[in-house]
Amino acid sequence: MAEIIDGKALRNKILADLKSEIEKYEKKPFLAVIIVGNDPASKIYVANKKKTALELGFESVVIEMPENVPEIELLKKINELNADKNVNAILVQLPLPPHIDTEKVIESVLPQKDVDCFHPLNTGKIAQNARPFVYPCTPKGIITMLNEYKIPISGKNAVVIGRSNIVGRPLAAMLTNLDATVTICHSKTRNLKEITRNADILISAAGSLGLVSADMVKKGAVVIDVGMNRNENGKLAGDVDFEAVKEAASFITPVPGGVGPMTICTLMTNTYELFKLQNNL
Repeated sequence: MAEIIDGKALRNKILADLKSEIEKYEKKPFLAVIIVGNDPASKIYVANKKKTALELGFESVVIEMPENVPEIELLKKINELNADKNVNAILVQLPLPPHIDTEKVIESVLPQKDVDCFHPLNTGKIAQNARPFVYPCTPKGIITMLNEYKIPISGKNAVVIGRSNIVGRPLAAMLTNLDATVTICHSKTRNLKEITRNADILISAAGSLGLVSADMVKKGAVVIDVGMNRNENGKLAGDVDFEAVKEAASFITPVPGGVGPMTICTLMTNTYELFKLQNNL
């Protein structure tokens, strides 16, 4: 029976330490978030980010722009935040409306204020095993959990299901940099089960409800579930069949309460790191 990796408890511990650290400074870290349009999920995420930032004693602002905002207006606002010395961290909530070039927007954020680690300079540094200004939130949150539970990474076979620029690709690079042997799987992968059964660490970030069944997991494997799906009852559920897989795994993350809390937690620690960097602290 697997030990449950409690992302919520770890988040609370890290944020409590961070809050006491912030109290030492007269000037506070400043997180600016831009949201375009009225996507309900995005609005919830953004509200949670601002709430957490304010609870920690950060400065935080949410800039809301209409769905039909011209791309040039959005870029102008980002440039204003880039130039504002009080703003340490900039986050543009994705997805953006189709008429806006997401790549252009990501590249317009200064790399040293890129709290999500989406800028090509930061992602390129990870690919080269060099240090970015900060690491991407969800992958860094996963590594933090593995370290907290003293789960070794070096020399292990790690399988990542999903190749998004937000989770799969950067996480695979970070695990490689930590000396894991990494395989990335995706929707075109053949014989998925044969590959996952060799994983010492299996991470699913496919966004596919119940994708990982018990017969896909090696006995004693560590299983990290990044999936955020809705089941037939409308409840939040992951990519992993939790009840069946926990019998085989040595460690497993639940959904909710696993990776999710660590993502916003890491956003806050990233904001603090950028604040320190920009103020030579």
